[in-house]
Amino acid sequence: MRRQFSVCSVRFAFAVRMVVLAIGLAAAVGTATASDWPRFRGPNGTGVSGDAGVPLELGDSHNLLWKVEIPGKGHSSPIVSKQRIFLQTASSDGNARSLLCLDLVEGKPLWSQPAPGTVAKKHPKNSLASCSAAADGKAVYMPFWDGTRLSISAFDYDGKPLWNRDLGIFTSQHGPGHSPVVVKDRVILANDQDGSSELVALKAATGEIAWRIPRPAHRCCYSTPFLLERPKVGPELVVASTFGFTGYDPADGSQRWSWQWKTNDRQLRTVASPVVHQGFAFLTGGDGSGDRHAVGVNLHLDGDRIAPQLEWETRKILPYVPCMLTRGEHLYFVNDFGLAGCYVAKTGKEVWKQQLNFGDVSASPVMVDGRIYAFSEGGTARVIAAEPKFKELATADLGEGVAATPAIADGRLLVRGEEHLFCFGTPGE
Repeated sequence: MRRQFSVCSVRFAFAVRMVVLAIGLAAAVGTATASDWPRFRGPNGTGVSGDAGVPLELGDSHNLLWKVEIPGKGHSSPIVSKQRIFLQTASSDGNARSLLCLDLVEGKPLWSQPAPGTVAKKHPKNSLASCSAAADGKAVYMPFWDGTRLSISAFDYDGKPLWNRDLGIFTSQHGPGHSPVVVKDRVILANDQDGSSELVALKAATGEIAWRIPRPAHRCCYSTPFLLERPKVGPELVVASTFGFTGYDPADGSQRWSWQWKTNDRQLRTVASPVVHQGFAFLTGGDGSGDRHAVGVNLHLDGDRIAPQLEWETRKILPYVPCMLTRGEHLYFVNDFGLAGCYVAKTGKEVWKQQLNFGDVSASPVMVDGRIYAFSEGGTARVIAAEPKFKELATADLGEGVAATPAIADGRLLVRGEEHLFCFGTPGE
């Protein structure tokens, strides 16, 4: 499907192609592993990488492989597929959007594709380009919000437009921020808004609607679905929102099970994406007033039947916007105010908590090799051990704010700042 773009969009796309600042060492760096980060928060949205070679020390003089200036503004988190980085940005005046593709090894811009856009109301901490892409090795799928309507566009890895699907008017006082997932031949988006909600699946090859189903609507939620794999049953798509958890058959959208969050009496929105670990699903909600609510739900994975049950909940310090992480028996987090913590996953018992004293946090932390990398809105990094005893391992200052969630691929840590995309890795590996 061909799309018409304004002169502003074309000029913005030209600027995207031309503006780049690369810092050396890239040519001498090989890949430590062969891994992708093909969706928001990486494989199945866990935020955890099995890579080797991601350095502990970060900074201009510590393991910086390259640094590229990103035109415009945006909180779209980078994803990586087949050594290509994809992210979205909006022009500084807000009147255009663009999908960018860069080379992972050198940071070289490969192509950009413009999309229409206008200035629109959003939360002060949000951006006009906060949706993150998903990729399946054949194409990249990116949601765009033009200020009124939400759509998903597909491009091949050389930047050729494949299709565009208009999903209709998008309404939220906070603006955009949804990210799709790819399940086999389906591109699935939880299109949650203020007052309306649906789960929509598109055919990856054509963009045709495979199925769409309504969901209980409350306040706009932004959590990204994940897959629950169970033997003899097949994968289930788990969607979380103010309502609770629901499991769907990704092939036809039929509902398999549901758990209603009945104690969410304040109808707190879910911004952070849920995680599942040891047969439990973990969900957090919050709002701008400071209300917080987190739950640990025992899914009771018993053969082909799921009977979810609330195991524990807390209305205290767990995050609202940043997503949580799991390792071993524990649940780890860095909340919106820079407080880090560790809970026993199955009981919700607090193991430790520690104020990191580095400012507010919007980006979700990521984990690799038992280390948690967290970044503040001011651009300070803290690396802490994912262990049942608090230990700070390293600190750094990037010199610019960070609101997007980092990515890890091929032994590299990618961090999107306000102005640049940073790539950290171990030189020579």
